Amino acid sequence: MTPTTLTVSIVTYRPNLVLLDRTLRTLAASLVAARVQGLMRAANVVLIDNTGTRASAAAVIRVAREIFRDADVTMNYLHGHANIGYGAAHNLVMHGGNTHYHLVLNPDVELAEDALPRAFRYLGEHADIGVLVASSRRSDGTREYVCKRYPLVFDLALRGFAPGLVKRWFSKRLDRYEMRDLVDRVAGDESISPIPVMSGSFMFVRRKAVDATGGFDPNFFLYFEDFDWSVRLNRVTRSAYVPAVRIVHHGGGAAKKGPRHIAYFLRSAARFYHKHGWRWL
Repeated sequence: MTPTTLTVSIVTYRPNLVLLDRTLRTLAASLVAARVQGLMRAANVVLIDNTGTRASAAAVIRVAREIFRDADVTMNYLHGHANIGYGAAHNLVMHGGNTHYHLVLNPDVELAEDALPRAFRYLGEHADIGVLVASSRRSDGTREYVCKRYPLVFDLALRGFAPGLVKRWFSKRLDRYEMRDLVDRVAGDESISPIPVMSGSFMFVRRKAVDATGGFDPNFFLYFEDFDWSVRLNRVTRSAYVPAVRIVHHGGGAAKKGPRHIAYFLRSAARFYHKHGWRWL
C-alpha cells in the first residue's frame, strides 16, 4: 500500500484542556503507528479555536506544542476569529486541502493506537468507500451508537427529550433508529455500508468526497451539520461503519447542556428537515 497523506482538523470552543490533552496524545500515538507501519507519509494537524480570546488560543497551542514537540507532524493553529460555528470552522481547513484524506475529530475523543492504521488500511482496500465512521464507546465504557437511519421527527424527540420511562416504551423503535440490529452483530474486520447518518465526532473522509460535497454546510451553526453532510456524502460516495477502528467519545447530548443548546438543536433540526425532507413517524 502506497503511503498516503492526512489532514486532521479539531475545532475547540472553551475547551476542557484535560480532555483535549487526551485527544491529542492519543492522536499523536495513532499517527506514529500509521507512519511506522508505512501507511502514512505525512500529516498536518490543525487546531481551530472558536473561543475568540487570546487566553483560550494560547492554552490550546501550549497543550498541542507540548504533545507534538518531537513529532514529525506539521502543526497549524487558527484563532482570533469569532465563533463561526463548528462546521464553518472545519471548512477553513477542508477547503483547498490537498491531502489524500481528511479526519474531522472532536476535541473530546480518544483514539485507540491502531485506529488510524486500521482506517488507512480499510479505505486502501475499499476504493468505493469515501467516508468511514468508527466504533465509539462512552466514558463509562458503554457503546455509543454513532450510526443512524434517517431521523424521523418522532425519534429525535424521543431520543433527545423523552423521560426514561417513555424511552423504554419505545425502545425497539429507538434501537432501530440507532441501527442496533446491524451494529450489535458486526465485529472484527466486518463492516456495515451504507450508513445514512453518521456522528461528526470522528469522520475519516477521502479528499475526493470532501471536494465533491464542499464539506460542511456553514448554515448549520451547531448540531445537525454532521447529519446534513452524511446525507450529501452518501449521494456522491459510499459510507461504512468499521468497528475495528475504535474511539472513546466523552461528549454529551444537547438536552443536558441547557436551554441555549436546546435552542441550537431545534433550529438546526428544522433547517435539516427543510433541506432534506420532513419525515414525522
